[in-house]
Amino acid sequence: MADSDDTTQGALEGRWVLALDGSRLPERELIGGKAWSIARMRTLDLPVPPAFVVTTAACAEYLRTGDLPEGLDDEIDAGIRWLEERTGRSFGEGDSPMLVSVRSGAAISMPGMMDTVLNLGINEDTMRALAAESGDERFARDTYRRFYELYAQIVLKATPPPLDPDDDLEAWREAIEAAAPGATAGGVRDQLRDTVRAVFDSWTSRRAKRYRKHHDIPDDLGTAVTVQAMVFGNLDQRSGTGVLFTRNPLTGEREPYGEYLPQAQGEDVVSGKFTPRTLDEMHNSVPDAHEQLLVAARTLEEANGDVQDIEFTVQHGVLYLLQARAAKRAPAAAVRIAVDMQRDGVIDPDEALRRVAPAQVHSLLSPRLSDGAAESAECVAQGQGACPGIGIGTVVTSADEAERRAGEGEDVVLASATTSPDDVHGMLAARAVITELGGSTSHAAVVGRALGLPSVVGCGEGTVTALAGETVTVDGTEGRVYRGALDVVVPDERDDDRLRELLEWAAERSPLAVHRPDDAPEGDIVDLDAAADGADPDKLGDLIAGRDGARGGAIASEEGVAAALAAGLRFIVAEPTLPPLLAAVHADQTAQSESKTD
Repeated sequence: MADSDDTTQGALEGRWVLALDGSRLPERELIGGKAWSIARMRTLDLPVPPAFVVTTAACAEYLRTGDLPEGLDDEIDAGIRWLEERTGRSFGEGDSPMLVSVRSGAAISMPGMMDTVLNLGINEDTMRALAAESGDERFARDTYRRFYELYAQIVLKATPPPLDPDDDLEAWREAIEAAAPGATAGGVRDQLRDTVRAVFDSWTSRRAKRYRKHHDIPDDLGTAVTVQAMVFGNLDQRSGTGVLFTRNPLTGEREPYGEYLPQAQGEDVVSGKFTPRTLDEMHNSVPDAHEQLLVAARTLEEANGDVQDIEFTVQHGVLYLLQARAAKRAPAAAVRIAVDMQRDGVIDPDEALRRVAPAQVHSLLSPRLSDGAAESAECVAQGQGACPGIGIGTVVTSADEAERRAGEGEDVVLASATTSPDDVHGMLAARAVITELGGSTSHAAVVGRALGLPSVVGCGEGTVTALAGETVTVDGTEGRVYRGALDVVVPDERDDDRLRELLEWAAERSPLAVHRPDDAPEGDIVDLDAAADGADPDKLGDLIAGRDGARGGAIASEEGVAAALAAGLRFIVAEPTLPPLLAAVHADQTAQSESKTD
């Protein structure tokens, strides 16, 4: 069921829809990160199923008017005809039916925050055609089931009960219609249009808004929608799906890192409902595809100059790449990768500093278990460390409860069977996350790394019930959960050679000097810890105006550094020094970039 990929077919370019054929590389802001990665991979001659994109301009028009833009329906129809020509298949009909995936994709990566629908184009007729073509009725029925469960949830906002694989079609239809009336009645083109609308709507979902607020992502970017011919990881035993990172996203080590789930589709991996296998097992079952994947990984990292997070599918032993993006990485990995790439000559010190956030260094320098603390403690759960660090708090079992109790000043640890995009507000409030299911590429793991949140996944069924209400210490490095609050120690930035190197580069470039308390210069220094409003970033400007320097309070935060720069301070006093130095360097880099565009 692979596409014929005849690159001689005609071009597709409209007001709202563009082909991703590798002939050019449109702006990321117009087509979103996912579509941009497809276009980029096509330019590198990598194996990618054909796709077109509905642009962010269409999303902006939809959000402005509340309806799909005039002419978009016709352009989507033209896009489908273009896919049919390239695949030699027919959308939603015929003996060789074409199914499509419909995926969100903002210009700035927001993993798991918006919606995706797979297998669109399946109905009872195309299910029978797929069964006849593949010789596998199980595969065709599985694809039918997957689509309607996801379509009902994402587009119709209903949750049908899990469909029993052994039931007949009539029982499935009744279950789907009971939960989502009309789900099976519409034609595939109506379903496609409604799915595009649902993906646009997911830009304004609560989880997406909170993620953007936390990461300072503008609300007016909008999302593109990528429509791509399906390849099937659930086809047979020589099929599967997975995720590969070109370097370890936990530690930054140079070895490829990832997971593979045979006879599955991508949602099975990221949902955390299944625990995937290692890439070594992929090598054993589909060695040629595994070798091609490693070659593609090296090509993509070299071409893009950064660590890549690659989603892929294997269909009957043939590799297809679905997406490649700059990988979310844990704080330790961010530091190691930035410095290693500078040492290798891939990036310069300015870019290395740009790739390490002050919050990541803060997390890296946050407390660790003291020597011997773990040996004398009771380990109450063990899984896979998905984001390093230590988190201590009371175990709560819902995202809403985590947000509420954290808002009351309590340290909490969020524990659940899995996490989904709807749990992001609880993850933002928690000190750590524990899940019963999932692996290192599940939602909890990916978002945990993006937030620098200590996370342990795949601890096994019963963990949540056993730990609810307990005070625990989560070690996201070792993948262990201990009873009680264990003793911790605070690392020193001067003890790590890569942090020292970043420190040297940042000190050379920072427009604001940062001194440790034992090395503070003389001058007119305001002590914000002694001021009534010293911890309030909004009051800093008045408190530090006309001074030489400042210490304490909120001055070492990113907001405090911005206030210090605006007030013209010569220096601040803080420990550790690297986070405020990075904040000052980033502010200076942003100012220089903006001045160049004016």
